[in-house]
Amino acid sequence: MTEKYDVIVVGSGITGGWAAKEFCEKGFKTLVIERGRNIDHRGTEYTDMQAPWKIQNRNLLPESFGEDGRYTDISGKGFFKGATQQFFTDNKEHPFSYPKDRPAKWVRGYQLGGRSLTWGRQSLRWGPKDFEANAKDGHGVPWPIGYQDLAPWYDYVEEFVGISANKDGLDVLPDGVFQKPWEMSCAETHISEKLEQAYQDRRLIIGRAANITEPNAVQSALGRGQCQARAYCKRGCSFGAYFSSLSATLPAAKRTGNLTVVTDAIVSKVNYDAKTRKASGVSVIDAKTKQERQYHARVVFLCASAFASIQIMLNSKSETFKNGIANSSGVLGHYIMDHFSGVQTNAIVPGFSDKVAFGRRPIATYIPNYRHDQKDGVNFVRGYGYQATAQQRRHSGTKAKSAGLGKQVKDNSKVPTVWRFITLMYGEMLPYFDNAASLHANKRDQWGIPLLHIDAQIKENERKMIKQAAIDIKEMLEVAGCTNININQVAEDQHIQIGDRIHEMGGACMGDDPKASVLNKWAQCHDVANLFVTDGACMSSCATQNPSLTYMAITARSANYAAKLMEAGTL
Repeated sequence: MTEKYDVIVVGSGITGGWAAKEFCEKGFKTLVIERGRNIDHRGTEYTDMQAPWKIQNRNLLPESFGEDGRYTDISGKGFFKGATQQFFTDNKEHPFSYPKDRPAKWVRGYQLGGRSLTWGRQSLRWGPKDFEANAKDGHGVPWPIGYQDLAPWYDYVEEFVGISANKDGLDVLPDGVFQKPWEMSCAETHISEKLEQAYQDRRLIIGRAANITEPNAVQSALGRGQCQARAYCKRGCSFGAYFSSLSATLPAAKRTGNLTVVTDAIVSKVNYDAKTRKASGVSVIDAKTKQERQYHARVVFLCASAFASIQIMLNSKSETFKNGIANSSGVLGHYIMDHFSGVQTNAIVPGFSDKVAFGRRPIATYIPNYRHDQKDGVNFVRGYGYQATAQQRRHSGTKAKSAGLGKQVKDNSKVPTVWRFITLMYGEMLPYFDNAASLHANKRDQWGIPLLHIDAQIKENERKMIKQAAIDIKEMLEVAGCTNININQVAEDQHIQIGDRIHEMGGACMGDDPKASVLNKWAQCHDVANLFVTDGACMSSCATQNPSLTYMAITARSANYAAKLMEAGTL
């Protein structure tokens, strides 16, 4: 079976939804292909309206999860529960490969909407220095774009998504189009003030969340409402308050009448026409019947997620591209990255035990990277930031394991407890050529597609960051007056798994030189003019900020460029 469209978008997550919206609104017949099952916004798989006692097994999972090869990459995460399991992929059913001495993680969500249903929603712009770093210190491929190229697209995306944030006036983390921010707690405000008094370059700010606080007309028209601060985001948000493909971009695309969605369809390869020197479309394997079919289009956008798009491209072999489509440079699959952590802390913030927090704010606080310009004698390049939050268990003695019965338990529940400040380092991993993803030589999945083999690790520069990050955060906690400071730092020989932060990037990096990169400044393949890659695979470096907002801005910008070429008849 062969069907023809103007545009094929592979993947329905953060970037796929944006590509679909942009092309559909410009009048192009667009096909979105999702390898996972169909689910509906506010459908039966959303569990955010279920009371705790209505969730199977009281939201607990079998202890065997992670021990029997199932959900191994996600089972240790605190948000992976009985009420969220349906949105994550079973590793046993969908395996991948890695060296025994360098295990990797690959957290996936195979359903319509992808990981846009479960992302952390921290929406941070990159700053000018983030785009300049590769050229400055010589690591990786220099970015072909700068902050000024993405700034208007950040504006465009933020206004549609709905970002609740404060205007902080920081060069390293540019302000944007924001809605009313969430408030810091009393303990966080205290720490923020102390850091601002002590440092010129270290700030604790409220996070920037893709959770609507003041719905605008466009958001309301899509049926999106105000965030209720329930912290059930990863169960699926029936209010549409957090941004996802299901709540925002796909509905916007659908109302144009130009959208077609196909689910349970696994894209195995992009087909290449040597005569036209363009992609002719994609080959798809039905997830259920395992029958193959093709779809044709003038333009193909790969938005399947970084590693998935790399896998598709590497598997797209032809007489012209024997090592994967658009891979004349030999760079395809190389320079893969992820954020990494190696330092976790918790400390008591004294003086606020009489204060109680209400509600469940959907975002944490953040200390942006202050290490762009190396000083203080540090011996590494790039830097790190910290995701952070101050928590207070509202009352003591309310856990099921607490001692006591009856009146004693009730009395204990009225006693406030201390506030604890918790931080997690997020470091920038350098783009190393030998950190790479490739196709396994002989192992295939149940659909006959070669497994992706992920071989990557942090190196000496990142280890130096971890050491300094532990020193820095201890100093900042002391400056803030915290006590009982506990620092958990990974051992120097402890392997840190790529993919653990779920921010995988690279593999089809952007660059000006076709001999050293896969994509140009428009995320358009140097070798194949009608093939674009706008998910995390296109990234040439990873900075320290959560990357999804940048993916969205790149996708909107690239779709606008491709649409102009299509209108002009070039594509």
